[in-house]
Parts: sequence; C-alpha cells; structure tokens
Amino acid sequence: MKISKQSAEHYIWGDNCDGWHLVKGQNLSIIHERMPAHTEEVRHYHQHARQFFFVLSGTATMEIDDKVVVLNGQEGIDVLPLVPHQMMNKTNDEIEFVVISQPNSKGDRIIVD
Repeated sequence: MKISKQSAEHYIWGDNCDGWHLVKGQNLSIIHERMPAHTEEVRHYHQHARQFFFVLSGTATMEIDDKVVVLNGQEGIDVLPLVPHQMMNKTNDEIEFVVISQPNSKGDRIIVD
C-alpha cells in the first residue's frame, strides 16, 4: 500500500514536533519526523531497538554516548541499543528526518537524567 506524509498516521511529540508513521509494525518502525527551530528530544536509550536516523533537510545535532555529531541533509547515523542519545535542532530552521527502529521502539525508551 502506498504511503505518504499526507496519508500516514500523525502525532505530536515534545515541543510541537511532528511525527508520521510510515511503517508501524512490531518488528520495524519507520517514522518521518519534523522538529521546529531550537527544539530537542529528551536524552534516552532503548533496551532492544536499534535506530537509524537520516536527515532529509536541515542540520541536526545528535548527542550519542556523550559525543556530539552534526548531521547535515542527506546524512545519517546508526544508534545501537543501550546507547544514550538525544536529537536536537540548534538552528533557526526546522529539520526533517527519518527514524528507522528495529524492533519497534514503542515502550522501549529509558529516560537518562
């Protein structure tokens, strides 16, 4: 079945950020996300899910295991289970990216203080 941002299940997260479920299965999740300027996700890790973040547009900052990585459009990064990470938009422009989780990360997130 054909899917697009317009037809996908939409949700709001964090500080007015958007997510669209492109694939929502128990063993695989693919989400298109949008973060407005100067927003961030909470620092967390997943017990089981491996995630791949791929920036579609804009410049994202990812903190992974206390290392900062800047991701420009058309760049991505792999995050293994149990590795603390945090996606941030430190720019004046919105960013859009895709998050692929295997297995699905729902209920698998542990917040890091």
